[in-house]
Amino acid sequence: KSSPHDLVTEVDQGAEALIRKLIRTYFPTHHVLGEEGVEAGEAGLKRAFEDMRTKEYVWIVDPIDGTSNFVHGLPLFTISIALAHRGEMIVGVVYDPARDELFVAEKGKGAYVHGRKMSVSSDATLKDSLLATGFAPEREQSLPGILDNLSRIVPKVRNVRVLGSAALQLAYVAAGRFSGCWHVRLNAWDVAAGVLLVQEAGGRVTDIEGRPYALEARSVVATNGQIHEELMADLIAK
Repeated sequence: KSSPHDLVTEVDQGAEALIRKLIRTYFPTHHVLGEEGVEAGEAGLKRAFEDMRTKEYVWIVDPIDGTSNFVHGLPLFTISIALAHRGEMIVGVVYDPARDELFVAEKGKGAYVHGRKMSVSSDATLKDSLLATGFAPEREQSLPGILDNLSRIVPKVRNVRVLGSAALQLAYVAAGRFSGCWHVRLNAWDVAAGVLLVQEAGGRVTDIEGRPYALEARSVVATNGQIHEELMADLIAK
């Protein structure tokens, strides 16, 4: 799509078209912000988010989060769908088809998987924590900062995983499987649903500079809340 690391398949495009059709059928006045429908590059992103600010209801769709995994037959990919009302996320859904796990959150009503309420982990320090991160497609801009962060964080934690799907990693933070995760140079469709999952499961979400997460943010740090400040102290925004 934008680089050899940023893939798109017919399945991505077909799945997004199907999701858009369903949304238009049931919510004809709502709008859709989908990964495959946004022009590549910073200018395209800026136009998409400026347009989104004028809409009352916007569905934020990533038809396959983890396309590289999907292409290589690695069963770590998800469908991520969020609904925002005037810029505030009110519904988030992340579905893992390989495990038939459906993670669902509604603002003010908690987060659930298989109908069971989720809670973030109880780990109180980094040394007890299993964390997750990822490598953004724009390697030239992001890789030095990612490696720098890893070099300082890996010695302090139990371990770090890279699943290749930001939405899945956020869902796992909400479920208490990870104590936290961080990502840079991602977009709203990658993380919006997962952010609400973490928040409704009792966790904390900011951007990498410590500001409350907003849909325009290109980074996200999500934790169980207890380790957030300790993790933030070792992260740099690059």
